[in-house]
Amino acid sequence: QVQLVESGGGLVQAGGSVRLSCAASGRTLSSGAMGWFRQAPGKEREFVAGISRSGGNTYYADSRFTISRDNAKNTVYLQMNSLKPEDTAVYYCAARLNYALGFSQSEYDYWGQGTQVTVSS
Repeated sequence: QVQLVESGGGLVQAGGSVRLSCAASGRTLSSGAMGWFRQAPGKEREFVAGISRSGGNTYYADSRFTISRDNAKNTVYLQMNSLKPEDTAVYYCAARLNYALGFSQSEYDYWGQGTQVTVSS
Protein backbone atom coordinates (compact mmCIF):
# COMPACT_ATOMS: atom_id res chain seq x y z
CA GLN A 1 0.00 0.00 0.00
CA VAL A 2 0.99 3.56 -0.65
CA GLN A 3 -0.18 6.58 1.27
CA LEU A 4 0.09 9.92 -0.49
CA VAL A 5 -0.16 13.24 1.29
CA GLU A 6 -0.29 16.49 -0.65
CA SER A 7 0.71 19.85 0.76
CA GLY A 8 1.45 23.37 -0.41
CA GLY A 9 -1.99 24.46 -1.48
CA GLY A 10 -3.66 27.65 -0.37
CA LEU A 11 -4.76 31.05 -1.57
CA VAL A 12 -2.64 32.77 -4.19
CA GLN A 13 -3.16 35.85 -6.32
CA ALA A 14 -3.49 35.62 -10.05
CA GLY A 15 -0.08 35.69 -11.68
CA GLY A 16 1.53 34.10 -8.67
CA SER A 17 3.18 30.73 -8.20
CA VAL A 18 2.77 27.79 -5.91
CA ARG A 19 4.61 24.53 -5.45
CA LEU A 20 2.70 21.47 -4.38
CA SER A 21 4.38 18.52 -2.74
CA CYS A 22 3.27 14.93 -2.46
CA ALA A 23 4.96 12.74 0.09
CA ALA A 24 4.60 9.00 -0.13
CA SER A 25 4.84 6.43 2.58
CA GLY A 26 4.29 2.71 2.78
CA ARG A 27 6.09 1.98 -0.46
CA THR A 28 8.89 3.65 -2.29
CA LEU A 29 7.84 6.15 -4.94
CA SER A 30 10.61 4.97 -7.20
CA SER A 31 8.54 1.92 -8.05
CA GLY A 32 6.33 3.68 -10.55
CA ALA A 33 5.16 6.76 -12.37
CA MET A 34 3.43 9.66 -10.68
CA GLY A 35 0.87 12.20 -11.72
CA TRP A 36 -1.10 15.24 -10.70
CA PHE A 37 -4.77 15.75 -11.43
CA ARG A 38 -7.17 18.49 -10.46
CA GLN A 39 -10.88 18.88 -10.01
CA ALA A 40 -12.65 22.21 -10.08
CA PRO A 41 -16.15 22.63 -8.62
CA GLY A 42 -18.73 21.10 -10.89
CA LYS A 43 -16.16 19.69 -13.26
CA GLU A 44 -14.58 16.35 -13.98
CA ARG A 45 -11.20 15.50 -12.55
CA GLU A 46 -8.57 16.21 -15.19
CA PHE A 47 -4.96 15.33 -15.85
CA VAL A 48 -2.42 18.06 -15.07
CA ALA A 49 1.02 16.47 -15.32
CA GLY A 50 2.77 13.13 -15.23
CA ILE A 51 6.29 11.85 -14.72
CA SER A 52 7.82 8.47 -15.36
CA ARG A 53 9.53 6.39 -12.72
CA SER A 54 12.99 7.61 -13.63
CA GLY A 55 11.87 11.18 -14.17
CA GLY A 56 13.13 11.05 -17.70
CA ASN A 57 9.71 11.46 -19.28
CA THR A 58 7.24 14.15 -18.35
CA TYR A 59 4.04 15.45 -19.84
CA TYR A 60 2.06 18.56 -19.04
CA ALA A 61 -1.44 19.59 -19.90
CA ASP A 62 -0.27 23.18 -19.48
CA SER A 63 3.21 24.59 -20.09
CA ARG A 64 2.93 26.77 -16.99
CA PHE A 65 3.30 23.68 -14.84
CA THR A 66 6.37 21.59 -14.07
CA ILE A 67 6.43 18.20 -12.42
CA SER A 68 9.49 16.76 -10.76
CA ARG A 69 10.34 14.00 -8.34
CA ASP A 70 12.93 13.19 -5.75
CA ASN A 71 12.92 9.44 -5.31
CA ALA A 72 15.37 9.66 -2.43
CA LYS A 73 12.84 11.77 -0.53
CA ASN A 74 9.84 9.82 -1.81
CA THR A 75 8.32 13.08 -2.95
CA VAL A 76 6.90 14.47 -6.14
CA TYR A 77 6.35 18.16 -6.83
CA LEU A 78 4.18 20.32 -9.01
CA GLN A 79 5.41 23.82 -9.70
CA MET A 80 2.67 26.08 -11.01
CA ASN A 81 3.45 29.52 -12.38
CA SER A 82 1.43 32.41 -13.78
CA LEU A 83 -1.65 31.12 -12.03
CA LYS A 84 -5.10 32.08 -13.21
CA PRO A 85 -8.45 32.03 -11.40
CA GLU A 86 -9.46 29.09 -13.59
CA ASP A 87 -6.66 27.06 -11.99
CA THR A 88 -8.68 27.03 -8.80
CA ALA A 89 -9.28 23.39 -7.93
CA VAL A 90 -8.46 20.57 -5.61
CA TYR A 91 -5.16 19.08 -6.76
CA TYR A 92 -4.57 15.38 -6.34
CA CYS A 93 -1.37 13.39 -6.39
CA ALA A 94 -1.53 9.89 -7.82
CA ALA A 95 0.84 6.96 -8.07
CA ARG A 96 0.85 4.01 -10.38
CA LEU A 97 2.70 0.74 -10.21
CA ASN A 98 3.73 0.93 -13.86
CA TYR A 99 6.99 2.73 -14.64
CA ALA A 100 5.56 4.67 -17.60
CA LEU A 101 3.66 7.88 -17.07
CA GLY A 102 -0.10 7.71 -17.40
CA PHE A 103 -2.69 10.19 -18.57
CA SER A 104 -6.00 8.89 -17.29
CA GLN A 105 -7.33 8.36 -13.79
CA SER A 106 -7.85 4.66 -14.40
CA GLU A 107 -4.12 4.15 -14.91
CA TYR A 108 -3.30 5.18 -11.36
CA ASP A 109 -3.43 2.87 -8.38
CA TYR A 110 -3.14 5.21 -5.40
CA TRP A 111 -4.47 8.67 -4.67
CA GLY A 112 -3.90 11.38 -2.11
CA GLN A 113 -6.68 13.24 -0.38
CA GLY A 114 -6.09 16.42 -2.37
CA THR A 115 -5.02 19.95 -1.57
CA GLN A 116 -7.02 23.06 -2.38
CA VAL A 117 -5.51 25.76 -4.56
CA THR A 118 -7.51 28.96 -4.84
CA VAL A 119 -6.41 31.68 -7.22
CA SER A 120 -7.91 35.10 -6.61
CA SER A 121 -8.30 37.67 -9.34
